[in-house]
Amino acid sequence: MDFGIRGKRAIVCAASKGLGRSCAEALAREGVAVTIAARTREPLEAAAREIEAGTGAPVTSVVADLASPEGRATLLAACPQPDILVNNEGGETPGDFRDWTREDWLRALDANMLAPIELIRATIDGMIARRFGRIVNITSSTVKAPIANLGLTNGVRSGLTGFVSGLAREVAQHGVTINNILPGAFDTDRLQLVLGLAAQSAGRTFEEQLALRKAAIPARRLGSTEEFGALCAFVCSTQAGYLTAQNFLIDGGAYPGTL
Repeated sequence: MDFGIRGKRAIVCAASKGLGRSCAEALAREGVAVTIAARTREPLEAAAREIEAGTGAPVTSVVADLASPEGRATLLAACPQPDILVNNEGGETPGDFRDWTREDWLRALDANMLAPIELIRATIDGMIARRFGRIVNITSSTVKAPIANLGLTNGVRSGLTGFVSGLAREVAQHGVTINNILPGAFDTDRLQLVLGLAAQSAGRTFEEQLALRKAAIPARRLGSTEEFGALCAFVCSTQAGYLTAQNFLIDGGAYPGTL
């Protein structure tokens, strides 16, 4: 299927690896000119080279901390008029809320709520003027089913979800959609960290903890980043123009509810 976005411009955040990179690669395969951002130069530039070589689409890399105004300005200078914005940032460290300081909360808010909102604010009017825009926020399955020791993630990602739910309905008439993708357990460095900490806390080996996690998923496996990227590309497609203000849960059936 041709997604109808060849020649469009996209920004993909936190795209040097994991879910962000999979989204950038899937969009590039559709002929989108992609600008990818991350904080660490070497893996980011390697990702840009590999995506460009594998897809033939132009890829620009921008080293920036998007939680800072300076970092966002650097990114937007490289791609000031994106048609597609994929907001993404690594999740917060698990822990006991009693141990978190005000600074911990503010850092989480800056990275996973305020920075995405600022990027939306900087790009959405151009999308409205062009009568086409796709904004995708990569959040977490914890928005639907909070996990106790991921309180920072639960809180700030739910805040972003609430904000964009209202905004999405204001801009839909202009051909601009805003949706969220909620990943469950995917085979990423982030999950390796979470499982490692859980194993250490429970006195298990990493392999034992991983087996328990897989057993709790009806699909009996972790998701692949390629599956995630494919969903992101579809949500950004012309065919998805009637989808907006939605939370797309992709978790192998782990969430036990019907809604």
